[in-house]
Amino acid sequence: MKASLLILLGLAVIIIGFLLIFVGILFGMLESAKTKETQVRGGGVILIGPIPIGFGTDTKSLAVVLGLAIILIVVTFMLFYRWAS
Repeated sequence: MKASLLILLGLAVIIIGFLLIFVGILFGMLESAKTKETQVRGGGVILIGPIPIGFGTDTKSLAVVLGLAIILIVVTFMLFYRWAS
């Protein structure tokens, strides 16, 4: 019973994530249609074990993705610590 609930919860989170990405793309398209000037910024993180390697188009986006990666690493360590005890 508990495992099936976790599976349904995981699927629901994945579906909500896809919907949020789709809505974000739509809002971005509508916003760019209003203004003629566009500026693309972005970044990403590659996690090799607990070591984040970040890349980005500017320092602000790089700081955001590295901050999110550090939060992800801390949450992962907390979950592993909880399951180990």
